[in-house]
Amino acid sequence: MPLETDLLRSFVAVAEAGSLTRAGERLRLAQPTISLQLRRLEQRLGRRLVERTPRQLRLTAEGEMLLPYARRILALSEEAEARLAEAGIEGLVRLGTPEDFATTHLAGVLARFAQGHPRVALEVTTDLTLHLVERFRAAEFDVVLIKREPAGPAAGIRVWREALVWAAASPDAFARPGVLPLVVSPHPCVYRRRAMQALDAAGRRWRVAYTSTSLAGAQAAVRAGLGVTVLPRGMVPPDLAILPDGPDLRDTEIALMTAEPLSLPARRLAEHIIRSLEQQAAGG
Repeated sequence: MPLETDLLRSFVAVAEAGSLTRAGERLRLAQPTISLQLRRLEQRLGRRLVERTPRQLRLTAEGEMLLPYARRILALSEEAEARLAEAGIEGLVRLGTPEDFATTHLAGVLARFAQGHPRVALEVTTDLTLHLVERFRAAEFDVVLIKREPAGPAAGIRVWREALVWAAASPDAFARPGVLPLVVSPHPCVYRRRAMQALDAAGRRWRVAYTSTSLAGAQAAVRAGLGVTVLPRGMVPPDLAILPDGPDLRDTEIALMTAEPLSLPARRLAEHIIRSLEQQAAGG
């Protein structure tokens, strides 16, 4: 009997997410449903695929063996479905995203979606998270990506985790005496708040020297020596120095939110973004 793709999809989601809850969030299924599908797959194969530990789920040797095959089966299934059904999908999808995240991570993701869905028009808007949330609540977006604290609001699905670092034009920025100049985004901003909290906790005096609404503007200000900034590690350009001697910075998250009701083109874009970013995070 062929393996059911629904069971394989739940298995892959559990393997990648590391928990039933997060797998359920990704597939928009209840945790008991994910658990039942995983158990059905194990019964179908007669093999235990997952070991449950107090903190997370871990694949068994048989689960590790099955995972690449499951991914290939799902990829082929999705490709066949896309060729037969997606070609007819058309409409407008309005996406809101932080400018820095779009610049670094979304260009290729959106290009691949556009190639696979030539009749879907993408309207992409970049803005600060505060404005994105306000406009999303005003029904101006179908899909929106926002920055948030790891312990932030439950709304949305976490699609990316960002390790933050200090960056400056000179590697000795923290060794210099006096008040530390900062280059930040306007309030409220997760990175801005994280920088100020870390410096306050370390007892280091600071001042806002430059405020920019764009990643390019902030990088230019730092490059000119106007101050130190906080950036995701992957967004630090080669000509800026990462400062390991700064106060510790905790990670932040990027979450995806979708409107209700959600059109088919918008749902396909949301699924594509989630899948693509998970592959990026896994190094694929």
